[in-house]
Amino acid sequence: MAKADAWSAPDGGVFVRRKGATLAGNARIIAEPAYRRLLAAEPILRRSVPALIVTFLLILMAARFMSLMAWRDDVERNAKAFLSLAASQLASTVSLVDKDGGSITDEGKTLIERTLQQGAMGSRHVLAITDGAFRVLAVAPVSTHWEGKTLDSIISGGQPLFMFGERAGVMEVRIDEQSWYAAVSLVNGRKTAAVALVPQEAVFSEWRKTVSLNVTLFLVTAAVLGILLYAYFTQAARAQAADRLYLDAHERIDMALVRGRCGLWDWDMVRGKMYWSRSIYEMLGYEPCNEMLSFGEVDDIIHREDGNLFQLASRVVAREIDHIDQVFRMRHADGQWVWMRARAQVVDPDAPEIQMIGIAVDVTEQRHLVLRSEAADMRLRTAIENITESFVLWDPQQRLVMCNTKYQQDHGLSDRDVVPGTPRHVIEQRMVAFAAERRLPSANIHRGGVTFERQLADGRWLQVNELKTRDGGNVSVGSDITQIKQHQEKLVESERRLMATIHDLSLARRAEQERSRELVELNKKYMKETERAEAANRAKSEFLANMSHELRTPLNAIIGFSELMESGLFGPLGSDRYEEYTRDILSSGQYLLGVINDILDMSKIEAGQFSIDSEEIDLNPLISETVRVISLQAAQKSITVETKIADAMSLYADRRAVKQIVINLLSNAVKFTGQGGHITVRARNVAKALMITIEDNGCGIPKSALGKLGRPFEQVQNQFSKNHTGSGLGLAISRSLAELHGGALKIRSAEGVGTIVSVRIPASKPRQVMKEAA
Repeated sequence: MAKADAWSAPDGGVFVRRKGATLAGNARIIAEPAYRRLLAAEPILRRSVPALIVTFLLILMAARFMSLMAWRDDVERNAKAFLSLAASQLASTVSLVDKDGGSITDEGKTLIERTLQQGAMGSRHVLAITDGAFRVLAVAPVSTHWEGKTLDSIISGGQPLFMFGERAGVMEVRIDEQSWYAAVSLVNGRKTAAVALVPQEAVFSEWRKTVSLNVTLFLVTAAVLGILLYAYFTQAARAQAADRLYLDAHERIDMALVRGRCGLWDWDMVRGKMYWSRSIYEMLGYEPCNEMLSFGEVDDIIHREDGNLFQLASRVVAREIDHIDQVFRMRHADGQWVWMRARAQVVDPDAPEIQMIGIAVDVTEQRHLVLRSEAADMRLRTAIENITESFVLWDPQQRLVMCNTKYQQDHGLSDRDVVPGTPRHVIEQRMVAFAAERRLPSANIHRGGVTFERQLADGRWLQVNELKTRDGGNVSVGSDITQIKQHQEKLVESERRLMATIHDLSLARRAEQERSRELVELNKKYMKETERAEAANRAKSEFLANMSHELRTPLNAIIGFSELMESGLFGPLGSDRYEEYTRDILSSGQYLLGVINDILDMSKIEAGQFSIDSEEIDLNPLISETVRVISLQAAQKSITVETKIADAMSLYADRRAVKQIVINLLSNAVKFTGQGGHITVRARNVAKALMITIEDNGCGIPKSALGKLGRPFEQVQNQFSKNHTGSGLGLAISRSLAELHGGALKIRSAEGVGTIVSVRIPASKPRQVMKEAA
């Protein structure tokens, strides 16, 4: 939207701005820069208040600290000087007594007490007189119990005093782990010594009290300033929060007005001034202004054809109206006209000064929408008039709303007959009667729709579809179906020809039935051939069973004699090559015996000669026994076999069959698991059945080969399994034994990941299965 000066109109008219330099205006010009600088500096000043307070406290603390330390130095210096004078005075008194020939031992206490009185010394000062070996001869106060002791045993760190006397000055010494000040004066060539002492605690007791008082006052001051600082920031935060709330509310109101394309305005009738909100300026494309507008300034941008602002104001002032609701055009800054709807109400009709406040809404889009609606309505009426179908619309009271010329022509109605608002039954009475009419099934019956088929008097046919409108009225559309009816007659003839064709098809159907009977005969022959194949399979199984018996007898002899030759029971064979051949014969015979045993078992199962002798089996020992059977084979490949079976788990089944199943599956797992692999044997009760699971991390089985596993003599050849011999009967025997128990065997495998074989055997006691040979 183009912006322009709020005081200039696009056609050259102006909003007259008063430029008189009033006192308020000059004062604001002078004060506003300083006020703006103050507003800009206010955040900095607010943030600097804590720093200033902390700086003040630090300066105050530093100044008081320096004062107290200077005072401490003075106290220490005065105490040392006083102590030195006391020692010198006591030494002078002792020297006089010694010259007069008196006894120091007898008069020592008197001399010390006199010195204490003359020197006005405190109760914590200690004066002592010692001999040349610094043994205490007299001391005051006597509560120290030093008399008769040497100063070396009482004082530590006082050797310079003992050596130099008053030349050493006053020194800090330790007595009973406490700091003391001590001064020594030597008398008569070190024959006698005068000692003056005072504890540091006594010297600085007054100073410490003063320090404690100052620290307390400082902390109280800091606390008070902290409280004041907290109160200041609390009030500042509240003020900021209030400002934010005000600004947020103001922004929300402005945003709501802008988004709603409306604005607030206030009209002071007495002074002839008008205030606009910011949103009104934005709607009209002018720069916002905070000053009041005059009648003339606003009237200049109102379209002359939409009313006169002065006449409206005159009516309000004359108390003819107390509210305004008017739509008019106002000139936009880019020269276009904006439709505005102004609504206002007199604030207080009884007040001597009339003031109106209201809202102005941009209704340009609504006005354009009305125009577009009128144009769309006209286009719709034109389209309805030009369609080839008859059209009529009834309102909910079944009165005519509109119809087209085609409807009038089909029903013989004139323009006077189809006046909008005419009841439907009146118009139907004026219609030309129909030659024929019947109601048809309607696909819009759920919407209240009906369909009629009518023949007009001139022989034409119409199909009329009538539907309910959302407001409860009805709309009817009639289509000319004369050609369709003619086509229907042609279809009837076509139907007769179709019936003849159907008769021909029925004859063909009989021929097809004959062919079906032939297929039935062929199926019977196929069934006979299937039975013959099954009989041949049974004969094969019986033959394999008989041949297995015949082969086992010589194999047992070969195995037995080869074991004797390998053990050398009757002496050595004479050559290492013979021993190697003997081992090959033994291993080959044992392998062939295992294959024959598998073939014999498979033949028994297929021939129905394998019996199941069920009994209560403790599963844990049985699994442990089978693991021990293959443990040697697993140990050769460093394969670990882990069992996860509960101690108390039983099964009602054939012990030999279950053991053979587990051994076959474990042997396959060891055979197809690489060096250092892992095999896990689990058993758990699942849905009234026992589930035995053997999982390995061997080479795995391709997905395409899983379907043929479990069939007799079927093997999967891959890079790993092709190096291992086997008959391919292990899985088939295990699957058959599981099925004889009423269970099942399932295999899940992923090539390169491993294989999981699960055997499910019902846990309940089954009937003994005994199949006779067919």
